[in-house]
Amino acid sequence: MEPEEVLNTASSTSNYANTRKMNRKEILETKRAINQIIKSASAVKDHLSLFPSFRSYSRNERGDKLTSHLKKCIQALLKENMEGPYGSEWPTEEKVKRKEMVSPDARYIFVHSANTNEMLDRNAPIIGFVHYRFTMEEEMPVLYVYELQIERCIQGKGIGKFLMQLIELIAKKSRMSAVVLTVQKTNLLALNFYLTKLRYNLSSISPSVIGVEKSYEILCRAFDHEAKAKLEVHIVLSNFQFKKLFFLIIVCNHHNIYLASNISHLHACGCCES
Repeated sequence: MEPEEVLNTASSTSNYANTRKMNRKEILETKRAINQIIKSASAVKDHLSLFPSFRSYSRNERGDKLTSHLKKCIQALLKENMEGPYGSEWPTEEKVKRKEMVSPDARYIFVHSANTNEMLDRNAPIIGFVHYRFTMEEEMPVLYVYELQIERCIQGKGIGKFLMQLIELIAKKSRMSAVVLTVQKTNLLALNFYLTKLRYNLSSISPSVIGVEKSYEILCRAFDHEAKAKLEVHIVLSNFQFKKLFFLIIVCNHHNIYLASNISHLHACGCCES
């Protein structure tokens, strides 16, 4: 090999090594930046202080600071709303949720019942709550909604929608890229609420998208183009197709539905043929 060729080879090898080193450095810097965003968001003691007009809905709480009274209220509301959708899995899932709810990373917003002219009473009965956290999905900072629970007698009155709008405001203010949440396939009311009323999208990490059989789906709403590309499954549907897709998700709990494929491919299951 000529000396000039040796020099060129050595130079190429050196450039390749430097490029890889720079790529690793960029990846680490990006991860550090995302972790700092999540850390900063989690460090805020009261996210509702960012939105003074919503203060009447009570200061939000940390999971490890919950009183015994609040824990009992959360457990009771969870059991009332989720024992049915989880079915035989509930005893095991209840233990998981009890552990999740007291995590230092858990953040809560509680809704208390009150008369129209009554000032906020933090001891008034709790009629709903949101449990959320700041975390990372697909290398992006997200606000993950662990629970949105509203008493059955006041569901359908707009409180759930209001709380999700508030959650999205908190997520954007905290520099999160998206709101992500999990829904049981058997929880038809929740699926209808998120998919048709709030128009959330199926997540790219949802079991049915990646071809894994699970009892739940993961939904999300991304706030920028990069997050949409990484976290959402994009399907352009007419109103009729959207309703049919929702029907397929409900009926085919026991089937894998690859929603990223063409809409015509969703008719493979015989029980869903029109």
